[in-house]
Amino acid sequence: MISHADRRTLLSWLGLGASAGVLAACGGSEARAQSFPVSMSEAQWRKKLSAREFDVLREEATERPYSSPLLKEKRAGTFVCAGCDNPVYSSKTKYDSGTGWPSFWAAKSGSVGTRTDRKLGYARTEVHCARCGGHLGHVFTDGPKPTGKRHCINGVALDFRAG
Repeated sequence: MISHADRRTLLSWLGLGASAGVLAACGGSEARAQSFPVSMSEAQWRKKLSAREFDVLREEATERPYSSPLLKEKRAGTFVCAGCDNPVYSSKTKYDSGTGWPSFWAAKSGSVGTRTDRKLGYARTEVHCARCGGHLGHVFTDGPKPTGKRHCINGVALDFRAG
């Protein structure tokens, strides 16, 4: 039988171990450490972007599911990065994933970059704009053919250009 003191010690060590993993996962952003063709100071980004756009694109926040008007966008056209107008997704690759975020089975060639994101305590693939480094969302392996990928993208990180 474990005494109260031993139980407290064990729980303290378990909590410390879990906290260390979470804190390590929340370390610096690889995307921010990279150099991108479009680069601005934090003040310049804040001036250019709305508060919600800044939170998602520059601080890697996630918008609420089903909150983006782009979720229902069905016209032919191109989805561009809201930070720098980089064409990142074609409407031809958009589909309804049922997740509450605009989803695509492929990005335009060379338009995005990826890195490993461990903020939730497990590895996910984060996707960012290749031109400005803005956080777009995440890529999962449960998408449709032909790629099997689901680019789950924050609508606030995108603008739509019809045509």
